Amino acid sequence: MSKLAPGDKVKWKTSQGITSGVVKKKLTSKTKIKSHAVAASRTNPEYLVQSKKTGALAAHKASALRKQK
Repeated sequence: MSKLAPGDKVKWKTSQGITSGVVKKKLTSKTKIKSHAVAASRTNPEYLVQSKKTGALAAHKASALRKQK
């Protein structure tokens, strides 16, 4: 997996199928998105992504995201 950066187009699996969106930023500390606690850290970062379809924000581990060409 290549490194992800803000602006990268990515896709990921959801219960409804494949969703695509854009990386907004790398999360390296604990944070909240709406009421969901994100346990990101420097050694275990997550990525804030915005869904192309709904505009919703979510945090995902790099292993769950696939960079689009």
